[in-house]
Amino acid sequence: MIQIKYFKEITFIYAILISLFHFYVNIWGGISDLWFNSAHFALLASLGFLTYESSKGENKISIFNIIFALLSISTFVYMVLFEESLYAVGNGQMRTSDVIVVCLTIALAIEMVRRTTGYIIPAIIILCISYILFLGQYFEGIFAFGGMHYERFLYRMYYTSEGLFGPIATISSTYVFMFILFAAFLLKSGAGDFIVDVSNAVAGRYTGGTGHVAVFSSALMGTISGSAVANTVSTGSITIPMMKKAGFKGTFAAAVEAAASTGGQIMPPIMGAGAFIMAQITHIPFVTIVTVSILPAILYFASIAFYINIHAKENNIKGEDNDIKILPILREGFHFIIPLTTLVGLLIYGFSPTYAASIAIVTIVLASYLTKNKRMGIKEILEALALGSQNMVVTGVLLIAVGIIVGVINISVVGITFSQLIMEWSGNSLLIAIVLIAIASLILGMGLPVTASYVVLSVLSAPALVGLMLSQEMAALVNAGIELPEVAMYLLSAHLIIFWLSQDSNLTPPVCLAAFAAAAIAKTPPMKTGLVSWKIGKGMYIIPLLFAFTPLVTGSWFERFEVFTFAFFGIMCFSIVMEGFWDKKMMILERVMFAVAGILLLTEDEAYNFETYFGIVQNTHLVGFAIFAASMLLHKMMFKEGRKYAEVN
Repeated sequence: MIQIKYFKEITFIYAILISLFHFYVNIWGGISDLWFNSAHFALLASLGFLTYESSKGENKISIFNIIFALLSISTFVYMVLFEESLYAVGNGQMRTSDVIVVCLTIALAIEMVRRTTGYIIPAIIILCISYILFLGQYFEGIFAFGGMHYERFLYRMYYTSEGLFGPIATISSTYVFMFILFAAFLLKSGAGDFIVDVSNAVAGRYTGGTGHVAVFSSALMGTISGSAVANTVSTGSITIPMMKKAGFKGTFAAAVEAAASTGGQIMPPIMGAGAFIMAQITHIPFVTIVTVSILPAILYFASIAFYINIHAKENNIKGEDNDIKILPILREGFHFIIPLTTLVGLLIYGFSPTYAASIAIVTIVLASYLTKNKRMGIKEILEALALGSQNMVVTGVLLIAVGIIVGVINISVVGITFSQLIMEWSGNSLLIAIVLIAIASLILGMGLPVTASYVVLSVLSAPALVGLMLSQEMAALVNAGIELPEVAMYLLSAHLIIFWLSQDSNLTPPVCLAAFAAAAIAKTPPMKTGLVSWKIGKGMYIIPLLFAFTPLVTGSWFERFEVFTFAFFGIMCFSIVMEGFWDKKMMILERVMFAVAGILLLTEDEAYNFETYFGIVQNTHLVGFAIFAASMLLHKMMFKEGRKYAEVN
């Protein structure tokens, strides 16, 4: 360890310069995508080496970390100086110096990912490289691969769009960086307190009020934070103690926060980093993805709210007795609304997400001067710039490293092979295929962050899902080379299914990082908290089935609202069934009736032909709603009779 005077200040200034560089290039350009992505990696990796596992004291750092940081910068310098001469050699041939630099870049990426996420992703990357170079030769059958010369592989990983600095790196250096910078400016402007205050004013007074405050605030914060775990820690430090004070048990309070924070990743208008990656992979406009995601996100948070409300009624937890008015809070914090509406407006009008985020960042600073108390001065602006770069280190380096995995999958055609296996193992059953993908996402999620898990799964399994969702007539037309607009929506449905299921590793044991983070705040058993968060976040499993079996994504707006309306009551039924309570504890028969109602309310009409079987209406939604209404009426009558009996006796 060596001591460097003002080391903390030096890294702070360096982080600011990284953000300014990205802001400038994203607005005005000036360098190629390959150079920009290479610089993006070099800058973030060097910042990471200087700040992760680097110091035991404020101004102390290992000499090895300084060397790693300088080597990271050198990889970009080498590309700028020698890229043109490499192309002059041609045919993917590489000089000894090229091989050394590319191997060094891959090694630095692996080491930085190891420091920030653990050993699983580095192990997968090493396995993928081994497979493409020599290991594939030892496989038989569909996974056999003849191997590739190391020079050609390194060339494609470094100098083409198939590897480190390809489309995924472009998403990281443009969309993701600018939106994480936007989130940093929002947080430094005081938007976090505003969101919690608004949530308290809107939901605090209702039954289980503090639980609803957690849902509301986590939904709003999660969409801009980009990480379920980070959102859990930031909002959970406020909401979990609030819930415990109101009467919720610590385990339940932590589970609510974990489920709500995880939902922030599927909440428009930003949806963490996932929506940008999805737009790049599918070539479907970002605005379309966000628009289609509004109703499913509402359903998810409604499912959590139902569960909180039922649990609060069962445990007699009232809302907060406060006189907080929403209008004074909105008047005081209206300047926070301006950049958000600016962002959404620019996206709707067709501006690129990068440009929209850049303008929104400027708007945050300008809008802060409309209030006296929370103006962003030079200090706050610099802190926001530094925070943006610091928050981007993990995500940026991770996405670039995942580019290696995706490159290997594409080069070796493993993705097509895996899709064929899903079709074979599922017996062409869409439901079984979704279950297989859910299991795969849970296993991958034990070692991969959500974004990486989605990228890998989408490359491996999206083609199979699209094939299973298309009708035979559509599939025949697609195979004949005819482009159909409807196919794009089925592609979007497939990716949304995978994206939603990729979130489950934050909630579902044995490894549920958001639940574990919340348990640490609440001081509750981690695994027990994970089990409760899985129950509360059940919508993360139910709603993807709606993407597959209903027109919630692929239909007209009328069809989507019809599905949404009945699914709203269907999810309410499942909350009642899982908790076994409404006005009083339910009998088994009541729970069965609500379960049947929930299944029918969530089922597409064509699934059951009631006209044929029972001689009544064919609409399963209406049948389900009738059973729901009858079950609720029966429960209310039994509750009133029980209360009258108690009063008489």
